[in-house]
Amino acid sequence: MSSVFLISCVLFTLFVSSTYAQSCTNYNFTSNNQMLFTSCSDLPYLNSFLHWNYNPSTKTAKIAYRHTKIASTRWVAWGINPTSQGMVGSQALVAYQKSDGKMRVYTSPVTSYQTQLQQGDLSFNVSDISATYLNNEITIFATLKLEDFNSTILNQVWQEGPLSGDSPAMHDTSGVNTQSAGALRLLSGQSGTTKTGASTQFNKRNLHGLLNAVSWGIMMPIGILFARYLKVFSDPAWFYLHSIWQITAYVIGVAGWATGLQLGSESNGIQFTAHRIIGIVLFSLATLQVSAMLLRPKRDHKHRIYWNIYHRSVGYSIVVLGIINIFKGLNILKPQKKWETSYIATLVGLGIIAAFLEVMTWCVVIKRNKSVSNTVEKNSQGLHEANWYNDHGNGTNRTHYRV
Repeated sequence: MSSVFLISCVLFTLFVSSTYAQSCTNYNFTSNNQMLFTSCSDLPYLNSFLHWNYNPSTKTAKIAYRHTKIASTRWVAWGINPTSQGMVGSQALVAYQKSDGKMRVYTSPVTSYQTQLQQGDLSFNVSDISATYLNNEITIFATLKLEDFNSTILNQVWQEGPLSGDSPAMHDTSGVNTQSAGALRLLSGQSGTTKTGASTQFNKRNLHGLLNAVSWGIMMPIGILFARYLKVFSDPAWFYLHSIWQITAYVIGVAGWATGLQLGSESNGIQFTAHRIIGIVLFSLATLQVSAMLLRPKRDHKHRIYWNIYHRSVGYSIVVLGIINIFKGLNILKPQKKWETSYIATLVGLGIIAAFLEVMTWCVVIKRNKSVSNTVEKNSQGLHEANWYNDHGNGTNRTHYRV
């Protein structure tokens, strides 16, 4: 019993320690040359924390930015954006461990989305800048002279990314990396997220992905199922259902496509070429498909067979390209695994339904063909008997009369 109690105490102590470690208020700086910070904030993304002291009379802020659970092969950055709420325009502090084990820390003005975080002077003075890497945690220390700032509420951003040799490489452009921005209230000692350009763009990406997944990835395949299988059971109701359903899917898809164009125009330097090209081709084919409905020949027209071949080929191509591009989009957005799993399960479910309807349709068609064959055979038998009677019965009478 004593050993069980001892183990329980150890586990409880570890749990409490790990819980407190996640809060900036319980963190103690161990370096002798670092002062005790009076304000701090648990930043909501990327395992980050900010500690600071602010002197209103001199407009000077002493900061310590901590980024935990970070590998030695990655860089971190924290900055202030004096002009907007996004990444471009940020005045950043960058730090990482070089291949020789030494820390590199410097200032970098961010001028584009494809920045390589080159070293340069900021729009305000920075002094006492240094960095440490200990226990998978990078901490950046600095003193900021904020004389040109008219407000004590600042736009802050923070980020992490991989290293290429001893230089920063491009960070992820999806998920929490696009949400790491917020407001820093120097006087109140608080920091929080705001409706920044980064978070707004993240919401647009989610909307773009949702609209396209519903239209090209779910509704379009269901519309094809209507056309292929309801035709056998309900004609011409299948045609109207198929047309209305696909036009609705097209409208939703156009909305998703337009959202994607807007995202592209707002993300200078960030391009997903394959995803973009497939999206353009997909939109073009779908527009052509909808327009071709106005040129559909009548059923008995001699060119109707060619139109049918075109219509089905383009329709299946739209579905295939749509599904491919949705998976590319999922790879870009990197949502929680459950979303990709749910979409895969939806496709599998549609596949099972299609297989079941295929079997049912063939059974109905074969049964109808047999029924038609029996009817034709009976009609042929009756016609044959009538002809035999006319040839033999009436012929006999005519012969008798001639005799």
